[in-house]
Amino acid sequence: MRVFNFFNRTIFPILLVNFIGILGYSIVIPILIFIVVDLGGNGFIYGLLGAMYPFFQLIGAPILGRLSDRIGRKKVLIISQVGTFIAWSMFLLAFILPKTVLWSSDIELTGTYMMTLPLLLLFLARIFDGFTGGNVSVANAYLSDISTDDDRNKNFGMMGASTSLGFVLGPAVAGVLASTFLEESLPIMLAALISLIAIFVIIIKLPESNPCVVDTGNLGLKSFRRFFQVEHKDCYTDDITQSDSPNTFGKILKVEGIPLLYAIYFLTFLGFSLFYAGLPIYASSILKWTSIELGIFLAYSSIIMILVQGPLLSYLSNKVSNVTCIIMGTLLLAISFYMLSISSIMIMYMAITLLSLGNGLMWPNFLSILSKTGNHQMQGAIQGYGNSMGSFASIFGLVLGGFIFESIQVALFKIGTGIFLLIFILVMINHFTDKKASIKDQPNPKIV
Repeated sequence: MRVFNFFNRTIFPILLVNFIGILGYSIVIPILIFIVVDLGGNGFIYGLLGAMYPFFQLIGAPILGRLSDRIGRKKVLIISQVGTFIAWSMFLLAFILPKTVLWSSDIELTGTYMMTLPLLLLFLARIFDGFTGGNVSVANAYLSDISTDDDRNKNFGMMGASTSLGFVLGPAVAGVLASTFLEESLPIMLAALISLIAIFVIIIKLPESNPCVVDTGNLGLKSFRRFFQVEHKDCYTDDITQSDSPNTFGKILKVEGIPLLYAIYFLTFLGFSLFYAGLPIYASSILKWTSIELGIFLAYSSIIMILVQGPLLSYLSNKVSNVTCIIMGTLLLAISFYMLSISSIMIMYMAITLLSLGNGLMWPNFLSILSKTGNHQMQGAIQGYGNSMGSFASIFGLVLGGFIFESIQVALFKIGTGIFLLIFILVMINHFTDKKASIKDQPNPKIV
């Protein structure tokens, strides 16, 4: 029986980098709505602030993805993590600035809010973090580089488990630390410290994975120009013309299967952005939850995903196809989103259980399929543009989610049900189309 080995020496460094990055990000999730309200904002401002990160990630992720194809994954991960550390430092600065009101609004469309100086700084921090926030797509490209067809599903399952583990500890720790005398500033301090640690983990523990890049730079960062210096090996000599041409969005879209995969990427992020926009407002304004209660709820969700993405996916690897897991996962997600629209604590916990099961089955298998599309020279660009699809969806979901929740409240989650049913239909149509094509291509049997 295959044993789930999170501490595999080959992939452990990138799992650790991913875990640290997610931990730093997830710490702020249960407390951000409270910070925004305390600084003068409302649900509309909360959604708008949440959209800043994906909007600028939409611009930055493809740039960093293509850059990682040229100068290596490791150096781009360092750049991205440095940007995250600077952004959290700006967050901390916002806590000590005076709450000077820059402008205020009291109209029906946006609700009542005040734009204060520290709140504006939070917007700038999220903008900066978003533009340098290509670490997830580059980490996926890194994992694709070091994975084989035999261990790809298991590796992406472990990547998902490390993400979920970060989401378990982050919200739980945030809830506890926010209850201390330092309140919301202490979790932000920890997020900044975690980001700083991640920089050194990447520098010291993470070897370069791009098969066409030889690292000739000095990671002591003595020279900015030397940091970007690389030597390219003659990889993929059977595809010279392809390697010489830039991996533009138009070129990536011509890769077989990419349009459908990007559509699923967009719709998945759209559905989950509605969840992350609506849930904190629902919890704080209607359920009257504290940051600790919201943190426990999110931590419980992540524990389920760890169990699914770790031992379960490791067991299912090479037993159940990626497509089957995606179909099962999307159905569970559609059901869970419908259950979230029912205002009951017990049903909410049942819904988040199904949501975690569905996400744990669907997303790692989807990423595994995406990582097998194209070649190694394109993976940085493929993951970067895919990340942009998610960012583009998050912009709409987070802004509209916060805005729509003010009008329809928990009925917002029914929109998510429709989105995941659409993904289910798209996957089923594509699956049966591929099966018919494969049957058609088989030679006709001889009639004896």
